[in-house]
Amino acid sequence: MSGSTDRRADRGGRTVEEAVSRYLGSLDSGGSRSTMRSPLTEFASFCDGEGVKRVDQLETNTLREYGMYLRERYIDQELTASTANTYFKYVRAFLSFCVRDELIDANPANTQRSEEFLPEDKGDRNRQFWEPEHRQQLINYVTERVDLALEDSIDVSRKIAYRDRAIVVLLAEAGVRGAELFRDPRDDARNGVTWGDVDLENHSLEVFGKSRQYERVGLPSDARGALQRYRRVADPPTEEWPVFPTDHAPSKYAAYRERVGEEPDPDMSIDEALRTAEVAPPSITKAGGRSVMKRLTKEAGIELEDDDYLKPHGARRALGAELYEKGHSELAQSALRHKSIETTHESYSDIQAKDVAEGIDKVRD
Repeated sequence: MSGSTDRRADRGGRTVEEAVSRYLGSLDSGGSRSTMRSPLTEFASFCDGEGVKRVDQLETNTLREYGMYLRERYIDQELTASTANTYFKYVRAFLSFCVRDELIDANPANTQRSEEFLPEDKGDRNRQFWEPEHRQQLINYVTERVDLALEDSIDVSRKIAYRDRAIVVLLAEAGVRGAELFRDPRDDARNGVTWGDVDLENHSLEVFGKSRQYERVGLPSDARGALQRYRRVADPPTEEWPVFPTDHAPSKYAAYRERVGEEPDPDMSIDEALRTAEVAPPSITKAGGRSVMKRLTKEAGIELEDDDYLKPHGARRALGAELYEKGHSELAQSALRHKSIETTHESYSDIQAKDVAEGIDKVRD
């Protein structure tokens, strides 16, 4: 009996990452492994960020916080409600395996409390996308704002004006996700893009994608031009410098102390101290990116229902819709980096339905 207890204790000390790997290896279907690998790897990273290293440390509250994390990604339109709930089901299945493997006594995801924050799955009816007129209105505004900053006609620095235009144009033209541009404090792998990730010569940007692998994003001429002009103004001292650094002073001071081991020179601004020591500040967070978009939407005079704003993922969805509607489904797949054309077709089933209806009308005319 004691031998069994000892083995149980040894297994209970297995890390979440190790247990995920063992679970994936146990699956008979290669398709299931491929489908579940990314969300379960992300769950392991989430647990690590929450300070939960071992499987036997998982509690209902951990799963409740994970549900909140999925909800935030749903609000950011990085996930549909259906996908968020599916990811939670994958985690529940993994934890049931951990129970069978005697790593934990009970599945902490099998409680109503653990599911409290999960978004309600009502289908995909209310997902936002940027209307063409709103997209152009916003781009016109941020471009005019750069001109005013160059003339010192507004209380916005040139660097911020160029930064904000680069954010808007990247979202509108390149189909990149906000989570790929900005830092996620709850995911150590998502630190925001750096200038070393930008390849202006080859018109591309490397991002840490939804698949949790690095992917290349194509930069159309407008996106490339906005980044090129912004880089001249930002003048990053190293390639490790974030493209969109935070304006949060405490975060900058913390980065300096961590790297240098002492307080910065009091006669220098924190920005000067970071540049002199070549210590890169943290990137702006996803929440910071949302704040930028909320402010710019309001300043541009764009009015949406329910006092909403132009969300980062809405730009990506609009780009795909534009390409798909014009008959370029494979280009839409490539631009959005969908693994299969079926995913693209599913994402724009409304456009497909319209095409089918118009086809029927033509046949009957």
